[in-house]
Amino acid sequence: MHHTHLHHHEEHLESSDLLTDIVIGMSDGLTVPFALAAGLSGAVDSTGVIVIAGIAEIAAGSIAMGLGGYLAGKTEQDHYSSELRREYDEVEHKRDIEIAEVKQVFAEWGLSNEVQEKATAEIIKDKDKWVQFMMKHELHLDEPDPKRAAKSAVNIGISYIIGGLVPLSPYFFIHKPTEALQLSVVVTLLCLFIFGYFKSRITGVHSIKGGFKVMLIGAAAAAAAFSIAKLIG
Repeated sequence: MHHTHLHHHEEHLESSDLLTDIVIGMSDGLTVPFALAAGLSGAVDSTGVIVIAGIAEIAAGSIAMGLGGYLAGKTEQDHYSSELRREYDEVEHKRDIEIAEVKQVFAEWGLSNEVQEKATAEIIKDKDKWVQFMMKHELHLDEPDPKRAAKSAVNIGISYIIGGLVPLSPYFFIHKPTEALQLSVVVTLLCLFIFGYFKSRITGVHSIKGGFKVMLIGAAAAAAAFSIAKLIG
């Protein structure tokens, strides 16, 4: 029964990490290529140029975003490893202080002095379990998945590509940039609203407001890019 609970907890964490990665990748993937395509639509007469530029941006953006996710994951792992080494050192060389900190945790849980003493005595019998207890309950750090950095890079990169292809897709089939842009605006704003809606539901924000907020941000970016390109042109 206990094992099942842990397994469920791990699945929940992995699911949460995946959703976070998708949100990061999709939000930029939908917005940046959309703004680029809109800007170029106001400056060039060929959708071929827009498609090439868009694909190049999606490729570069997905690599950059994926690398960012990888580095964030590695930073989390490095931070955990550093704190783990420090905790082992403190358990070894500052034993009395660490014992007092264990008792403090139990005191904060509302346990009686007698139970605090007994629980502390049990915890400090095993150095590894002692350190893990301190990592979890004093520092509030969970051991990160060693594959998290690589998974994050792939998840964010793929999400960016999928998001980026949405505003670019009309340009594959329509040869006039302004006509392709009109369809791109409808499709992308709809996707941005849906994305914002579900993102808000996950994060606990008002869903409809969240959907409109994300949609308006994307629309503002595209409108600014189109206007600037027209002005310069």
